Amino acid sequence: MTGPTRQAVEQNLAAIKAQDGKLRAFITIAADRARRDAALVDAALDAGRMLSAAGGCVVSIKDNIDVAGLPTTCGSAAEFHTLPNHDATVSARLATAGAIVLGKVNLHEFAFGGTTQNPHHGPCRNPWDPERIPGGSSGGSGASVAAGMCAASLGSDTGGSIRIPAALNGVVGLRPTVGRVPNTGSTPVSPRFDTIGPLSYDVTTVAAIYEAIAGYDPADPISVRQPVESFLTAVTRDVRGVRIGVPKRFFFDDLDPDLGRLMEQAFALYTSLGAEIRPIDLPEAEKIQAVMTPMLLSDAADFHRAALENPQSGLGADIRERMMIGYNASGRDYAHAMRAKERWMRSVAETFASVDAVLTPTVKGPAPLAQQSQAMIAATKDLTRFTFVWSFAEVPALSVPCGFTRDGLPLGMQLIGPWWGEAGLLALGHAFQQETDYHLRRPKAVA
Repeated sequence: MTGPTRQAVEQNLAAIKAQDGKLRAFITIAADRARRDAALVDAALDAGRMLSAAGGCVVSIKDNIDVAGLPTTCGSAAEFHTLPNHDATVSARLATAGAIVLGKVNLHEFAFGGTTQNPHHGPCRNPWDPERIPGGSSGGSGASVAAGMCAASLGSDTGGSIRIPAALNGVVGLRPTVGRVPNTGSTPVSPRFDTIGPLSYDVTTVAAIYEAIAGYDPADPISVRQPVESFLTAVTRDVRGVRIGVPKRFFFDDLDPDLGRLMEQAFALYTSLGAEIRPIDLPEAEKIQAVMTPMLLSDAADFHRAALENPQSGLGADIRERMMIGYNASGRDYAHAMRAKERWMRSVAETFASVDAVLTPTVKGPAPLAQQSQAMIAATKDLTRFTFVWSFAEVPALSVPCGFTRDGLPLGMQLIGPWWGEAGLLALGHAFQQETDYHLRRPKAVA
């Protein structure tokens, strides 16, 4: 008799078979491995052995994160592929927790763009409308969850690469504090800003995966030894009295009208739960994207220097063009960005002295059409407008579905907290989902 975990795996594999020819979410499918691991989990359940909250959860992994025995392609040309002998720290922790890895999913090449229109593994598309992009760079993570191909996914976020696909695909995505989740065994974009985090339809599953992968790793030089507060303890706290800051300048400029309406509804909902909505001022926010970009692009160019200096290497044209901006940046550009970063982190710290969380849109509207996203640099700049701001400060941020356009496309809001404040954000997101049904809606199956 097939147990519940094996049944979930088979349902996910059926969804992949039915839809992935169109969506191109997966690069590698590990069906036999998933079936074997599911059988082991079901046997443990039958024997009455306790599993973690993530036990039995079927997960896809962004293909810049190593899973032993599965190729790591980074969404790149074959010359850059590796076959790791060891798990990334997060992959090993998922296995220990009893999660089931179903395979590796598509991404913008080398996690270096916001559209996931991948020239090597196919353009990933959005399950709510396959004419639209899933966002990026963790586009395959967002699409695989939204299309019912897995219960959760691990993505990575440098400037918005978890939060943007979460918003555009109608799922939840958590970017943890930098240093909270180890990056050991993942291919970097910018080590100072990179972090790995989970996506799923509901906050409770995101919390379970997050708690399985969070914690100090001495092998990661960015990792910080900081206690991980459980979401399960935080969620018992009342939302009443929580101070939520709303910076209406910049973050609410040029919004899709439906998103503006839904954000007002979110403010009202939190107020009805007893939270306090406070206006706040972040006058430097609109400048952050421009000053962070030289740091991020320079770090990426440094890592990929050999490929950039070889005109015959298989780097895609779009990411080569963008990385060359970093390659040509000066030391003065980097120093200028560092000074701006120091000032911005101080400003954010002062903000969190007066509020417990900040609430903004994640992106300004629904997923763009793929046809309108061919200019990758411009599309990525537009999509990361509200997410770079918080990456630059290294604070945690949670994107939560907040409704749909009148055309039925998902929209997302972003909850931001102080350093190490993930549990509080998850509690706020959970409270919102307890009062709404946006996370319960699903796209029509794509044939």
